[in-house]
Amino acid sequence: MAMNNPYQAYKQNSVTTASPGELTLMLYNGCLKFINMAKNAVEMKDIEAKNINIQKAQNIITELMVTLNMDLEISKNMLSLYDYANRRLIEANIQSDTAMLTEVEELITEFRDTWKQAIQMNRQQKHAVAGGAI
Repeated sequence: MAMNNPYQAYKQNSVTTASPGELTLMLYNGCLKFINMAKNAVEMKDIEAKNINIQKAQNIITELMVTLNMDLEISKNMLSLYDYANRRLIEANIQSDTAMLTEVEELITEFRDTWKQAIQMNRQQKHAVAGGAI
């Protein structure tokens, strides 16, 4: 049924054809989207929407946590930061606090922007290597 909707088909295709790096970027963007939706819900005093969107953001952070390669030292640091973000989301949900949501939003934005730079640098290196081989 979803294939009748061209936008849904496009979204499904973009997820199934994305590289692992691009999927991580999608997760960060999704988390930010849900945090923003939760902030709007707090302002509108829509408790149900706030709760649902914060839980969606938490689910994404949990996914980011379980996909870390714990053989790398940086992953241990990221795990701590993700755990902190997750705990702040729980507090923000309990207290309906947009300042806490903004704090997590800034943290996730920083992760996303850094990840985006890493993807771009990786692509540039691949193109440089491919270009040099010709």
